[in-house]
Amino acid sequence: MSDTIFDVAIARLSTQEADFDERLAALLAWEGVSDSSVQERVQAILEDVRQHGDQAVLAATNRFDRLNATHMRELTLTQEQLKAAFDGLPDAQREALTQAAERIRRYHERQKPQSWQYQEQDGTVLGQKVSPLDRAGIYVPGGKAAYPSSVLMNAIPAHVAGVREIVMVVPTPDGVLNELVLAAAHLAGVDHVFTIGGAQAVAALAYGTASVPRVDKIVGPGNIYVATAKRAVFGQVGIDMIAGPSEILVVADGGTDSDWLAMDLFSQAEHDEDAQAILVSWEQQHLDDVADSIERLLPSLEREEIVRQSLARRGALIQCRNREEAVALINRIAPEHLELSVEDPESMLEGIRHAGAIFMGRYTAEALGDYCAGPNHVLPTSGTARFSSPLGVYDFQKRSSIIHCSAEGASELGKIASVLARGEALTAHARSAEYRIRD
Repeated sequence: MSDTIFDVAIARLSTQEADFDERLAALLAWEGVSDSSVQERVQAILEDVRQHGDQAVLAATNRFDRLNATHMRELTLTQEQLKAAFDGLPDAQREALTQAAERIRRYHERQKPQSWQYQEQDGTVLGQKVSPLDRAGIYVPGGKAAYPSSVLMNAIPAHVAGVREIVMVVPTPDGVLNELVLAAAHLAGVDHVFTIGGAQAVAALAYGTASVPRVDKIVGPGNIYVATAKRAVFGQVGIDMIAGPSEILVVADGGTDSDWLAMDLFSQAEHDEDAQAILVSWEQQHLDDVADSIERLLPSLEREEIVRQSLARRGALIQCRNREEAVALINRIAPEHLELSVEDPESMLEGIRHAGAIFMGRYTAEALGDYCAGPNHVLPTSGTARFSSPLGVYDFQKRSSIIHCSAEGASELGKIASVLARGEALTAHARSAEYRIRD
């Protein structure tokens, strides 16, 4: 098959080609780890912030965001400023933001786990205590685009989880504030907002400064410097994930309007040049129709050049043999976003083991999940859906085991523990347990 569709470069693959596995592996390859030069620069920033606090944060922010701040007060937003941004929105934006927040909150309320206990016959009580984090840090990107939806998706689950304090950082290159982002912070109940970004913001959240409170966990996506910094501070604080470029996999049976599917692919490709958009179908004519739609609709996009580069670098139209093979491809790719644009999506659902979010049926555009459907849009990327899950309430909570032995229970457990401890040559363990054994 040709690797071009008219003047729009996008890979055309078929599972029946001899080199399909090799070509798919090359298409999916993504290295989220930064090179040594980026790691060195990030490490220098982290150490500077650790040693010099606010002074280092100010210096890095002025340098990278082209500012001239002399005090952290200039990089700190008040609750009054956040409320003013919300109140000043056009009615349609304020209402849309409010409705999205309510849907996100309602969905995440259902995720709340409960503490539990049970009592054994001898009176021993075992259980689990669920506790929220004290303080969470939210990184909101502010470079190529502003993401008020990310504020809602990160802060609202933290609130539902019971986190006591939420600290948000958002870069403002050239001092440009995005009113929707600030309004979202007000609506989501963020406690502190600092207009800082990059590795210096991650360091401030991880180590704390005179102005920025130290947090227990940092969540939210960012560029390679942010991802590298999050990886470096993990252990000092918790992190959600190391996020790669956005991605979508659409599986179509030929019954969905080809223009719809082309725009669904564009919706992720427009994020950045490294985003990935893939369509899989067992209908050859349908793939050709989507190719025609891509060619015709691409020039109408405001971010045409970004989409064009994304499709050329990492996009693909893949022809498979049947539904079963499509499901196998889904599980191999483990996509961040999966659209099942088919007549009976439920029939495919049971076989899908690896996907961040699954959008069912012809009408469920992935973009609805990005903003207002309710489930979280912070999702595992780059195949990590094989072992990780969407951001949720559980990411802002931790679990403590409860063990409360009765005298009888301690005696019986002590006999078991004694044997095992002595088998490990840990005699203090054994004797500690043996003291509780009744004669």
